[in-house]
Amino acid sequence: MNRKIVIPKEIITVNSAMEIHRNSFIEIEDGIIIRIDSLKSIELNNYEGEVYKYPNLTLMPGFVQTHIHLCQTLFRGLADDMQLLDWLQKRIFPYENNHNKESLRISAKLGISELFMSGTTTLLDMGTMHHQEVVFEEMIKSGIRGFSGKCMIDENDLFPTFKESTEASLNSTIDLAKSFHNSENGRIKYGFAPRFVLSCSEGLMKETSNIMNDFDGSLYHTHSSENKGEIEAVRKKYGKENIEYFNSINVLSEKTILAHAIHINDKEVELLKTSGTRVAHCPSSNMKLGSGIAEIPRYINEGISVSIGADGAPCNNNLNMFTEMRIASLIQKPIYNPTVMDAELMVRLATIEGAKALHLSKEIGSIEVGKKADLQLLNLEKANHSMLDDDENLYSSIVYAADKSDVTSVMVEGEWVVRNGVNLVYDESEMITNGRAELTKLLNRAKID
Repeated sequence: MNRKIVIPKEIITVNSAMEIHRNSFIEIEDGIIIRIDSLKSIELNNYEGEVYKYPNLTLMPGFVQTHIHLCQTLFRGLADDMQLLDWLQKRIFPYENNHNKESLRISAKLGISELFMSGTTTLLDMGTMHHQEVVFEEMIKSGIRGFSGKCMIDENDLFPTFKESTEASLNSTIDLAKSFHNSENGRIKYGFAPRFVLSCSEGLMKETSNIMNDFDGSLYHTHSSENKGEIEAVRKKYGKENIEYFNSINVLSEKTILAHAIHINDKEVELLKTSGTRVAHCPSSNMKLGSGIAEIPRYINEGISVSIGADGAPCNNNLNMFTEMRIASLIQKPIYNPTVMDAELMVRLATIEGAKALHLSKEIGSIEVGKKADLQLLNLEKANHSMLDDDENLYSSIVYAADKSDVTSVMVEGEWVVRNGVNLVYDESEMITNGRAELTKLLNRAKID
């Protein structure tokens, strides 16, 4: 039996009442939170387990990111200042097509390490076409929680060598799902990942949805309505808007997560609402690629599930949830008013709403008895944070002032992955050396000017 107590300065629970506890502790047994109580209720001298005292640190749930590309972390800084379709055609598809197992492994390591060090404990990852088992292997080894899935492409006018037959894509996807879905006692799950409409035949899109239903707890994860050029191409090909097309082939559901969903009409908003389809909002990526600003306050008001993801390193350059929360809030205020997307809501979107989007809210996303101990500790007692120590200013500090440098320790299911600022999973200097070596080899294989 593995038991531990964590005693922080305060506990931000993100439960339904948004309670904040002070002079309290949480107790964890075999990775599960079994008690949240006042310090007056326990005699620590007689406690049979590990005791961690952090009188100056704030405890909150680990972040949940619902759109990430671990396979692209190695390409950070190599595809800046480009339009989306050019970005895919001239950089991302050629790079992904030239991954081997070694380059993909270090890319996944770099991504997971960055996520841990900035407080993210759960992710929904869109994988790549070749060697996808490597991403799963690294997720298993690292201890992170999440979904991933082979990127499925059977049509590709942008980069024709980066595709495979419909049958090959479906068969390899089924094999991977059988191997990895619900592995590690459910910590690792499969997210079926047809890339986007312009790279997938109708048959692939529909059959993938059918296959997903054979794997309980899996998800359907794709891109949608990200760029005006993309929308025009979809309209030309199918005579419909992107989400209208998804509806026509019956792939919208509460198990579907659409990354971006920026350029959508009133009918599509209603389709998202009635189908229960989730939106993964990627504000930094949307701005960096010049894609646009999604009407997130409207979606939330309509009851559409919204959560947050950083997307990939080449279209963001960071995988940092603190940046995404801040930007997601600020970009809406000039459009609507200063009161929208307030700090408390942003904390919810980054934690419990992400868990709900992934159908994991009974397990993670808040600090409550019975949930898994996926947690982070923040140092908000710094000169760059508010001098006023109250509940409202906690949310303000986290969203508007905090950054990944304020994350001191992180645990997943009760096991430390970052402790006192030290990454316990990966050696950064080793990753840098390996990353540079593997990137050089990949660029030589890709032969991009």
